[in-house]
Amino acid sequence: MKNIYLWQKNQWQQLLQKKQQLHHALLLKGQSGIGKYDFSYAFAKGLLCPNLNAQLEPCEHCASCTWFTEGTHPDFRQISPEDADTSEDAPKKKSTKKSQISVDQIRQLNDYLSLSNHQINGLRVILISPADSLNNASANALLKMLEEPPINTVFILVTSHINRLLPTIISRCQLVEMPIPPTSEAIIWLKNQQVIHAEELLSLAGGSPLLALSMVDTIDTHQQFLQMLTQGRQLNASQSAVLGISLGAERVIEILQKWCFDVISYRLTQSIRYHQLHLKPLQLLAKSVNLSSILVFCTILIEAKKWANHPLNQELQLEGMMLQYIDSFKPI
Repeated sequence: MKNIYLWQKNQWQQLLQKKQQLHHALLLKGQSGIGKYDFSYAFAKGLLCPNLNAQLEPCEHCASCTWFTEGTHPDFRQISPEDADTSEDAPKKKSTKKSQISVDQIRQLNDYLSLSNHQINGLRVILISPADSLNNASANALLKMLEEPPINTVFILVTSHINRLLPTIISRCQLVEMPIPPTSEAIIWLKNQQVIHAEELLSLAGGSPLLALSMVDTIDTHQQFLQMLTQGRQLNASQSAVLGISLGAERVIEILQKWCFDVISYRLTQSIRYHQLHLKPLQLLAKSVNLSSILVFCTILIEAKKWANHPLNQELQLEGMMLQYIDSFKPI
């Protein structure tokens, strides 16, 4: 089926076989860039189709499938950050678009749920992606719905950052683990998309094929930024920040997290995970790294993700981060 990847087939079959006994709220969680959103959208269509075929796929011919394809299904609502790209794998660039689901969006959803389902005895499906973009007010408003769910309604929440969700929301959902595909399977898929250097991109993406695909157009800039990181204490913070802006703050933070992971990993275990083609410079950096400083820097990067999509002076913020990266290494 379109938008269902080979590595998701088991989850699809297991959930659709239980279509009549599903929990009122599903929480699809897993690594970014593995196709969770595509799966959830197709799954919503499958839940609403009354005529699934032998493979438990939507029939594509009934009124429900037609409405869904046209984006006019009266029993389906999708909630995402206002004005945002709903794809989990869209390249992250500098933007002033809203990055949170507002409480007004949830209140409007509450009004919608007060109405009767369009199809008698049919389901109503609410897709919330990414669920970790709920703020405190909207999360608490949603929690009230999950505590007293409307009949014949299924909520589908999608997240790559489950730690950002309220524990009370998590406890009211059935967790669905979305798998990372085997490396060989992901490489074959990328090559089928005409991706050159599929192995390298997949490694940089931490095994996430859709994330690797989204990096194709910016791989040269990505590699230039990595080359700068190999300079360690000799890095020019201003130049690297300017280059980082073209990748986007969130992308830069993710690059730094993976790079620092490999530096620390080689220092402690003589192994790396993400940057196999940069083994020699990572070995040198591991010798000069101050472990306590780089661990503090990793904590700073986690906090930095909170402002990554905020419309502030990102170049200045990135330059500050690069200075902290430089300070994580001892003078040679």
